Amino acid sequence: MSLMKRILLSGVVLAAIPQNLAHAQGDEGQGRGHGHAIAQNGDAHTDAQPQTWPAFKATTSKPVFSLYDALGRPDNLTVKGVFRARGEGLANTFRPAPFAHNDYLASFFTDIFAEYNLGTVKIGAEVFDSRGYFVPRNSAVSTTDVNAFQLGQAYLNVDLTGILQDGSRSSLTAGRFTKDMGARRLISRPIYRNTMNAFTGLSYDWKGANTDRMTLLWTMPHRLLPDDTRGIHNNTIELDSESPDLQLFGGSYTFAKVFGGSFEVYGYGLYEQDSGTGPGSVQTRNRRLFIPGVRLARKKKAGELDYDFEAIYQTGLSRETTAVTDTRDLNVSAFFVHGEAGYTFAANWQPRVALQYDHASGDSSNPNTFNRFDTLYGVAREYNPMAIYRPVGRANLVSPAIRFEVTPSPIWDAFVAYRALFLADRTDSFGGTQIRDRSGRSGNFAGQQVEARLRYWVVPDAMLLETGAAYLFKGSFLRDAPNAPDTADTFYGYLQTSFFF
Repeated sequence: MSLMKRILLSGVVLAAIPQNLAHAQGDEGQGRGHGHAIAQNGDAHTDAQPQTWPAFKATTSKPVFSLYDALGRPDNLTVKGVFRARGEGLANTFRPAPFAHNDYLASFFTDIFAEYNLGTVKIGAEVFDSRGYFVPRNSAVSTTDVNAFQLGQAYLNVDLTGILQDGSRSSLTAGRFTKDMGARRLISRPIYRNTMNAFTGLSYDWKGANTDRMTLLWTMPHRLLPDDTRGIHNNTIELDSESPDLQLFGGSYTFAKVFGGSFEVYGYGLYEQDSGTGPGSVQTRNRRLFIPGVRLARKKKAGELDYDFEAIYQTGLSRETTAVTDTRDLNVSAFFVHGEAGYTFAANWQPRVALQYDHASGDSSNPNTFNRFDTLYGVAREYNPMAIYRPVGRANLVSPAIRFEVTPSPIWDAFVAYRALFLADRTDSFGGTQIRDRSGRSGNFAGQQVEARLRYWVVPDAMLLETGAAYLFKGSFLRDAPNAPDTADTFYGYLQTSFFF
């Protein structure tokens, strides 16, 4: 049986599992909405109790099979881990030659985290191991899939609570660490992706008594290694590197309780330069970017409207390519906007419907400017599965979408989404496809995408099963552009299992 048929069959079997087959987390994580409960014990005079709604979590802080318990529950020490295995396949590529017509990957991710609490100071470390196997020749597998045995975190965290004596809490982290900022569209710790973003530097985190939050950071982002085809296919162990030649810095302040949600304002800077021209040197686009942004968001809650609006601008200097012969600095002017409004019904299965819109600028034909939006270290899982698929990215994109979600119980959830795909600039390449028509004659319609996902706790707080699929209906651009492959519409599917310990 082919990999595609196995994935589709797995999704059908999972969808048929009754929701009451297992009971995951009791009442843990509930309380997301209010309604009216049926009177208990047949007493019509019993006061109605507030209705609580199930909350699904794709991770757990209390695994059934615990490494911490196996070590004898040592005082002041936190130890936890996860192992994830994923099989995925892609038929009819959207990428140009010489990429494989059909692509597939078996990937494995292992994560072990440990932190020792000395009171005021915490010492933490985390090891990541990301590997891929059975890839075909000319696969799209990259450093986002393979990065074997890396010390991603090694830090000291100093608790500074009480210094300001105003009821706030704060801490300073120094060393290697991972980081999520805001909606994770610029700085993130990936979840679906098989490899991690990590940084070396300093991060100051503060939370006020009124729940306002602030983060200030200066970092050197890690360069994932190996980054050559042979090293990636062989799962070669090569330690990631950081250098002053690549720096990311800035800050974010989030105001709590604004229009029932939160309002975030931030600004980041990126400094990058080539590390020379000799053997082992790294050639870059020499980006010098300033990136201000704002975000207004309200979390999902049963019986209420939620929303997420974000606007980001980029200015500065950058070169068009990483070629050593490209020494011309271009003025950068790029932007990204995201708008989303959703409503979760206070009913069984908690159906949620959301309308979304994304617009990320593409590079124009003006030879003196660079206009393609750069998502830096953000994730694009909100558009499509990453790994060997990822045609939709936060660059040269105009995309309205509709999304439907259900959460029947704490042990499973699902969604299906439809997304229309257009180019913001018809002379630039679309998203992550590498398809481009510099003349603009192929138009701006890239196509349509339908995606679905199902997650199910086979063993609650121990084993999570996830399956998903995406179908890309190619539009005129992905069919007619000069370097577009002569393939049918693209289908992608995956099946993965995560074990928490």
